[in-house]
Order: sequence, then C-alpha cells, then structure tokens
Amino acid sequence: MKPAALDASPAPASLHQRILADIEQNIVSGRWPLGHRIPSEHEMCASYGCSRMTVNKVLTQLARAGMVERRRKAGSFVMRAQSRSAVMEISDVRAEVGALGLPYRFEIIERKRRLNLRADASALQLGEAGPVLHVTTLHYAGPRPFCLERRLINLAAVPAAAGQDFATEPPGTWLVSHVPWTSAEHRIRAAIADAQAAATLEVPAGTACLVIERRTWVRGKPVTFVRLSYPGETHEVVARFSPSMTDAAREGAQAAARR
Repeated sequence: MKPAALDASPAPASLHQRILADIEQNIVSGRWPLGHRIPSEHEMCASYGCSRMTVNKVLTQLARAGMVERRRKAGSFVMRAQSRSAVMEISDVRAEVGALGLPYRFEIIERKRRLNLRADASALQLGEAGPVLHVTTLHYAGPRPFCLERRLINLAAVPAAAGQDFATEPPGTWLVSHVPWTSAEHRIRAAIADAQAAATLEVPAGTACLVIERRTWVRGKPVTFVRLSYPGETHEVVARFSPSMTDAAREGAQAAARR
C-alpha cells in the first residue's frame, strides 16, 4: 500500500528528483514534524516502483543537507538543521526569557493572511506573488514587554502555518519545532522606536531599540522573515570568537562590520 504521506505533486524530470521533492515538501510544510519517522526504504521502493539504491541516494542527499537523520536499524527521521551565525544562534524569544529566570507570556496583536505586498516580497525575497501570513506578537518577561515581533511566513513553503492560531504557542516557537531550515541570515542594527512600537513596548517615543532581522530558507526557498525589536537599554548582543577563525571568515566578518 502506498504511504499516504508520499502522495506526489507534479513529477520532476527524474524519479530521484520526484522522491526528493515529495519528501522535502512533507518536511517543509510541517506535515512531517521534527522527529517524525520517514517511511522505510522498503515502503518507498514499493510506493514508487524503484530500486532501493534510488531511495538510499535520496535519503543520503537529505541527510547531508541536514533535513534527515539516519539511525542504524531504526530508520530515518526528520531533523532540524543546527546552524549558527557568527553572532548568535537561532533561538525563540520564549527561550530567551526563560534564560533570565522570568515568567513568560505572549499576546498575538495581529494575525492576517493575504497575498504578499511589494514590501512583503522584498522582506521574504520572493520572486512572485503568493500567500503570506503576517503575525505581530508581543512577548513579556514578567510584567514588562520584552520584545515586539513582526513576522511574515511564506505560506507557499509552509502551508500548515495557515491553520495555526498561535493561541498556545508563539509563531517563532512553532516554526523552530515544526519547520526545518537550511540557511539563515541575521541583520542587527539600532533603530528609534516609532510611536506605535513605543506604545506597545511601553517606552517613550524615540527610545533606541535593538532590532534583529532574520530570514530563513530551506534549500533556497524562503520560509520566514521576522523583525524583533527590543528596548535597547535592557538588551545587548554578545559574540564569542575563536582565534582559529580562518582568514577568509575573518575577512568576511570585517567586511560585514564595515557595511
């Protein structure tokens, strides 16, 4: 019997690419969450009418991309890529508040599904029109606002997000738990809080904020763009470096610092 989770989309040029695309879509969409056991090689061979070598090559490729973990005698499982930037890890705000030892809560201020606007397409680096989910979240550390999060999710890449109301789990935490990513970009800058952001964060208008903008992709497909605004006087970015950093990496870091 063909596994229901392997129903194929329009077939790519080769059977290898078809199997690869089907598995990627199930993982990226959240249909197969972190830790989900992928159908066995035997099941996929029967489903696609192919050799075990073909399936093995697909799983090996996904394992090298950091999307799948292969466990001897146990099978293959969905995993989330663990990548770090030179400045900070990808973490969710709830974990940041927890590290401070303060009680955490959040409020969804706005949740709206729409076709991407020009600004959305620019933020997500989308090349064509499509559906996006815009979510604004206010995170608290104890009684005080901690961070204002404005997030866009590419529903073409993560359709499962459209069914999430984020009533019990903030969007960042949900994405980290359910959707893999293979590359990410951080941009960190100082910005002056506009009247709306200042009122939401309960700080005076014109307060300096630490702003982190983050994009994530899975195999080149945009997943999400988020802008995190923290009151500047209570936040800092700390980076630890090793003297073993290569010359190329050091030159890249210096070039980024000059921009």
